[in-house]
Amino acid sequence: MKPMTQGITLPERAGTVMGPVPAFRRPWLWASLLALPILGLLAFVIFQPIQVLPRIALAPGYAFVDQNGQRLTSEDLRGRLALYTFTYTGCLAPCPDPGVALARLQQELADLDTGSLPLSFVTISFDPDRDDPAALRRYGAQLGMDPARWHGVTGQEPFLKQVIGGGFGVYYQRQDDGSFQFDPTFVLVDGWGIIRARYRTATPDVERLRRDIGLVVREVENSRGIQRYAYEAAHLFLCYPK
Repeated sequence: MKPMTQGITLPERAGTVMGPVPAFRRPWLWASLLALPILGLLAFVIFQPIQVLPRIALAPGYAFVDQNGQRLTSEDLRGRLALYTFTYTGCLAPCPDPGVALARLQQELADLDTGSLPLSFVTISFDPDRDDPAALRRYGAQLGMDPARWHGVTGQEPFLKQVIGGGFGVYYQRQDDGSFQFDPTFVLVDGWGIIRARYRTATPDVERLRRDIGLVVREVENSRGIQRYAYEAAHLFLCYPK
């Protein structure tokens, strides 16, 4: 007798092409995704002690004119470390001009290995009425600033207030005699345009700057693969240097 097959659903033969398996039916995929943060925490424990500089805030965007009459924007410095100062060229003693310290830092940090992140220096003048490109050029020359690494810039007054005061968090105020009262401050910005440190002084400590710049450089160089999660964990647990 012939076997009866009518009305019976036979199993699919081997080699039959099936449709794609939905993502929710792939447990290995979900397990891998859930394992990433755990692996990051494990890496953080294994590679301790990892220290990072805090990610304070996004640095403000700007478009200014430099000492050569050329346009300089915040985007031009992406992929570079930038150390900012804020002053005006008429800042004479006893005015706490940070430019003197900046020139010294340029020399003392010249041998610092910053890897793929070149270090630039930017002085933003909050006196656009008097600090035209020629004045900024003379200022940089008097200090001995390297024109290949230093930018002296300024812009329109309302925008300067927004960038310096609102974006960088630095106070300044014009006085009745035309001088300025201001808090001498240095601001370190990384290659992503994130503020990583503020030094509220006219003479920042060179060794501290070397340490902080080194921390940012190491984070950029090592934040690949599994170590990226270790660095994210360091930020999560606020592993900041003292």
